[in-house]
Amino acid sequence: MSEILPAPAGAADEDAASRRLGARIRELRTGRGLTLVQVAAATGLSHPFLSQLERGLAQPSLASLRRIAVALETSPIELIAASDGDAGTPGAVEVSRAGEGALPEGFASGDARLLAHGAAAFHPMEVTADALEPGELFVHDEEEIVYVVEGAIRVDLDGAVHDLGPGDSIYYPGGVSHRWWSRDGEGYRLIVVKSAGSPRAGRVRPAEGSA
Repeated sequence: MSEILPAPAGAADEDAASRRLGARIRELRTGRGLTLVQVAAATGLSHPFLSQLERGLAQPSLASLRRIAVALETSPIELIAASDGDAGTPGAVEVSRAGEGALPEGFASGDARLLAHGAAAFHPMEVTADALEPGELFVHDEEEIVYVVEGAIRVDLDGAVHDLGPGDSIYYPGGVSHRWWSRDGEGYRLIVVKSAGSPRAGRVRPAEGSA
């Protein structure tokens, strides 16, 4: 199976996006204390391909990017967001309009959009989906909070399941494996806010009234 999706020759915008994506992958890898060889073993991707990817000389397929995200304890959505050219200015006021900032399809179940590009301390996203199955577990060092705007979801945190409805929220520290899906077979809309580089906490505190 091919690891690389062909890019149009001479596409300067795609070249710049590839460099930003590669730089973010390298930053996460080194921050986790991982070598290219270790990431290659964890993802099943070749060492030369990963090296090219970090230098912005290759583009990953959607499947490859998902494997890289899991290995680097992040999400595919955040990796593709890193390639967004509209990075914003840290400390500047931003207004996000409805429908703006949507991320490309295929990186996760449902749709997601960034709510701020320049935020230095946290990364806010709106997620809209109708996933019926639990899907993959994700683990990352940063702490995270999920707020349910519409619908009902079931959240799995290190094997403990919590049911949430509109107006409910759940927080978990870094190092906790997590995933969520529809509780009733209907769609849902969430606000997900992830910290930027918070230290990994030691344990999970069950949410009050959780299932």
